[in-house]
Amino acid sequence: MKKFFLVIAFLSMVLHAQAQLFSKERLANLETFDNRFLSWGYFLGLNQYDFKLEYENQNTDFDTDILVDAQMGFNVGLIGDLRINRYMNLRLEPGIYFTQRNLIFPGFEEDKDKIREVKSTYIHVPLLLKLSTKRINNFKPFIVMGISRSINLASNEKNPEDNFEGKFRMTRGTGYYELGFGIDLYLYYFKFSPSIRGVFASSNELVPDDDPNSPWTSNISALQTRGIFLNFTFQ
Repeated sequence: MKKFFLVIAFLSMVLHAQAQLFSKERLANLETFDNRFLSWGYFLGLNQYDFKLEYENQNTDFDTDILVDAQMGFNVGLIGDLRINRYMNLRLEPGIYFTQRNLIFPGFEEDKDKIREVKSTYIHVPLLLKLSTKRINNFKPFIVMGISRSINLASNEKNPEDNFEGKFRMTRGTGYYELGFGIDLYLYYFKFSPSIRGVFASSNELVPDDDPNSPWTSNISALQTRGIFLNFTFQ
């Protein structure tokens, strides 16, 4: 439902941009903006992180699966943009991302054993290639793709306590692949760019419990973050 909200919010912006595209207005804002070799900005946004889980012994019974309750989070960061040519830009977008996921483990009666709140604060640094179309009036669609690295400040990786003491542990550093699309809107004083982007972890992030027969982690072969970002960029 929350992902549906993110998509609807983005689509409403697309419809607004289409209205501008097909209007009779031909006055171009910030006509020379894209000629800059370097430009700077910042972004604000929403995020929803999830987990992809793989099991040692896969069971077709859904009652044995670990459930993930993904919460809405928010993010803020800076942008550095380097112009390669008319249609290509290289972007660095360091930011801080706050999020929470709740893991619900089967086979437990009490919430203190069943539920693990995984609160994360990520320092997230993506390096992205932005591919744009030709600008039409004050409107220019684009796609972005690239790789990123994050540091999870709340990972508990070095914590000697594990799930037996109520602590769920993840690796501190993670790499990702990213892919998304958006629209550049050239306003009178600045460029506004809403975008939506998917992120997919490239490695296993689980730090297993010390007990190899742990009822929480023994059946997990891989736990990988995946997420969706809705960012609003100002340049």
